[in-house]
Amino acid sequence: MSNQPIVYVLSDSVGETAELVVKAGLSQFTNGDYKIQRVPYVEDKETIDDFLQVAKERNGMIGFTLVEPELRNYLNKRSKEMNVEAVDILGPTLDTMEHVFKRSPRLEAGLIHKLDEDYFKKIEAIEFAVKYDDGRDSRGIARADIVLIGVSRTSKTPLSQYLAHKRIKVANVPIVPEVDPPEELMLVDPSKCIGLKITADKLNGIRKERLKALGLGDQATYANIERIEQELEYFNGVVDKIGCHVIDVSNKAVEETANLIMRMKQKRKM
Repeated sequence: MSNQPIVYVLSDSVGETAELVVKAGLSQFTNGDYKIQRVPYVEDKETIDDFLQVAKERNGMIGFTLVEPELRNYLNKRSKEMNVEAVDILGPTLDTMEHVFKRSPRLEAGLIHKLDEDYFKKIEAIEFAVKYDDGRDSRGIARADIVLIGVSRTSKTPLSQYLAHKRIKVANVPIVPEVDPPEELMLVDPSKCIGLKITADKLNGIRKERLKALGLGDQATYANIERIEQELEYFNGVVDKIGCHVIDVSNKAVEETANLIMRMKQKRKM
C-alpha cells in the first residue's frame, strides 16, 4: 500500500473551498507528494457511502463542505461507524455563526461562487487583453477602452494585463518602422490612445538584458542604439499623426503608469 496521503474532497458545490483548506493542511505534512480527489455536487447518501468505502479501503480520509444538514449529519455519523477520518470543514463554522448571529443559514450550496458583475467584467477584460495583444488583431482597436502604442519592450503587455484586472479593455499595438500602423489606429479617438515613450539609453539597456535572458549576444540589431533611435523617431511621427497623449515610461513602474492612465480615463469621463 502506498504511503502517499490521499484525501477525498466532497462538496455539494464545486469543492474549491474544501480543496484549498485540505491543500493548506497537507502542505504541513508533505512536499507536494499527496493526492486529492475532488467529488463535486454531492446530492445523495449513496455517493457519500461510495467514497467512505473507497477512503476506508485506501487508508485515506475525507474533507467535506456540505451545507445540507441531513447530508452533513449523515456523513459525520457514517464516517464514525466505518472508522474513516472525515473533517467537516464548513459545518462548525455554520453552527457557530448561527449561534452568534441568532439566525439560520441560507443552506444554499456554492453561494461564494455566484460571481458578481465586476468579476465577469474583469475576466472579459483579461481575455480581451490577451486576444488583442501585440497588434494580433487590429479589430480590437475600435472596441478597446484604451489603446497602447509603443516600440518593443515598453511594457505594453504587462500594462495591458494590469489594466485588465481593473476591468479596462486594452488593445496594444507595436510600432515598427518596417510595418505601417493598422488603418484602425489612424481612425481611433485620440483621447483613448496612449503612446508609451522611452529614452534610447533606457531602451538599449532593457533590450540588452532581454537578449541575455534569451541566451543571445547583446550585439543583435534589436539592441543596437542606432536602430533604437530610428524606431523612436518613427514612433514620434506616429503619435504626432494620431495626436494622442504620450507617457514617458523610462523610469516608471507598470503600476505607476497604469495609475496615470486610469486618472486620465476618469478625467475623460468627467
